[in-house]
Amino acid sequence: MEKKNQPGAETPEIKTRIPLWLYPSTLEAVDRAMERDNCKSRSEFIENAIRFYAGYLSGEDAVQFLPAALVSALRATVENSESRIARLLFKLSVEISMMMHVLAAGLEIDASQLDALRWQCVQEVKKTNGSITFKDTLKKHEGE
Repeated sequence: MEKKNQPGAETPEIKTRIPLWLYPSTLEAVDRAMERDNCKSRSEFIENAIRFYAGYLSGEDAVQFLPAALVSALRATVENSESRIARLLFKLSVEISMMMHVLAAGLEIDASQLDALRWQCVQEVKKTNGSITFKDTLKKHEGE
């Protein structure tokens, strides 16, 4: 037996009837679950389940296979973290700006020295992967 025109498909497909062997307990689980999924037939439920599982295995869109509550909780956690990090970065930028203004008012340094210092600092940050402390920098300058 063949059926045409699968709903939701871009191009019509022809359904093919295949033998399917299931344990009675699996069939009972299908019957219970198909009512919750609003499926009209076992065949529709099993096809939906196969598509879901095949998509899950391929990992194309993992969000599609997670419960909605979990996806919502994860999104909220990421958004809260993003907002908190953005606020902290803003506060840090303000503090650094204040420090630069204080230093610029008290030090006499020309543009070439500033450029050399910037290059040195970029190299140091790359080398230490951003793990720089004031104490380490002070020790380095005391050793010069």
